[in-house]
Amino acid sequence: MQVVSGFEDTEAFEVLHPAEQHVPFVFNSPHSGRHYPEPFLNASRLDRIAIRRSEDAFVDELFSGVTGLGAPLLRACFPRAYLDVNREPYELDPKMYEERLPAYANSRSIRVAGGLGTIARVVGEAQEIYRGRMSVREALNRIETIYKPYHLTLRRLLARTHVNFGYAVLVDCHSMPSTIRSSDNGPRPDFILGDRYGTSCAHTLVDLATEILRDMGYTVARNKPYAGGFITEHYGRPAKGLHALQIEINRSLYMDEARTDRNSDFDAFAADLARFNEALVALPDSGLIPDALAAE
Repeated sequence: MQVVSGFEDTEAFEVLHPAEQHVPFVFNSPHSGRHYPEPFLNASRLDRIAIRRSEDAFVDELFSGVTGLGAPLLRACFPRAYLDVNREPYELDPKMYEERLPAYANSRSIRVAGGLGTIARVVGEAQEIYRGRMSVREALNRIETIYKPYHLTLRRLLARTHVNFGYAVLVDCHSMPSTIRSSDNGPRPDFILGDRYGTSCAHTLVDLATEILRDMGYTVARNKPYAGGFITEHYGRPAKGLHALQIEINRSLYMDEARTDRNSDFDAFAADLARFNEALVALPDSGLIPDALAAE
């Protein structure tokens, strides 16, 4: 893979492979990257703590045990603030660049308007990332050298899984601020499961995943306010045996959000999540969803 400035000595992303894949699941952690290139940090107006506000810190670590269950895990090493692969490839904000964007760029999406395009303008509570404008060439270079290879790798993992098992389930792994609520007056959920309102994943699988978490004592919401981003929408094709489920985890369950560090509950929560993952990947063999995954 071609490298970009700041990634000469480390991979931009990696796949953690099981010794043998024996479950039809692929796990993905696109926002947990924590390698911040020095040129990027030098171009930012934020300090090294503030710039991590949009990072799904430790999510890849929390899900790393899935390889022992027979599933691969694709994880980003680049940070979300640097490049967001859970967006269309060219959701770009024209106000961020020195030159005019190419005609194929999508500069009118809601996500761009909020400062959270493929190259984000802000992190956290609308904190501006950059001191000044960047070149269009820099943005396109990130997309060509990291975004596109990342999605090519994900597509290949899913295609191989689909061929080997007759269907594939993508679990897209994220975290959310503890302030998030599922409704104006609702409780703060521990988990939000997103299936694009029933369009990206077999509803039976989502129902059972919800049941597993609730039986463990966690509060679970569905789709609000996180129904799934570009990855869930783009790869979820239940009618073709391709399912995508997004999981959002309340950060207060395992980390100190202000310091971006593990809290005292981290190990206990990691053990709970390991039990959830084990139960989740066992569902196809449970007899509870015999036909729902191969064809919805």
